[in-house]
Amino acid sequence: MPERQHAVNRKKQRSPAGDAFSLVAFQILRLGGLLSAAGDELAAPSGQSSARWQVLAAVENAPTTVATIARALGLARQSVQRVADLLADEGLAVYRDNPDHARAMLLELTARGRAALATIQRAQRAWADRLGAAIGESDLRRTAAVLERIAAEVSGDPSGRGAAR
Repeated sequence: MPERQHAVNRKKQRSPAGDAFSLVAFQILRLGGLLSAAGDELAAPSGQSSARWQVLAAVENAPTTVATIARALGLARQSVQRVADLLADEGLAVYRDNPDHARAMLLELTARGRAALATIQRAQRAWADRLGAAIGESDLRRTAAVLERIAAEVSGDPSGRGAAR
């Protein structure tokens, strides 16, 4: 029986590169949770969450449709719609008619929304500067390049220009 167990375990083993990728994937998922919690802390003084912050930031430079925001953030349109509706209900954003599409309204920041976003961005700048100094710019830039390659491979297009296969 021990010999058979060994044969079964051997079939389930990954390659060293597969083990390394799995370790990186685990760390990315763990980091995602940590970044979300940190985002909530950074956004809390302005009465926002990291989800609301993302939507506010997505429309900072120009009115945008909910579907476009969702694609940019890699989220379901419905989840972005819920957040956008809450922001509009609270006067942080407004919906405007879209000259390019009769049904897809444009979400735009109000003055209150811009003020909330600016407060969050000030806190984020200080936080990012502190962490960036602790980790080091060159390591962070190398990490960003590797993460870009991973995202391209996971999406199924090593060039990074296409969708998943």
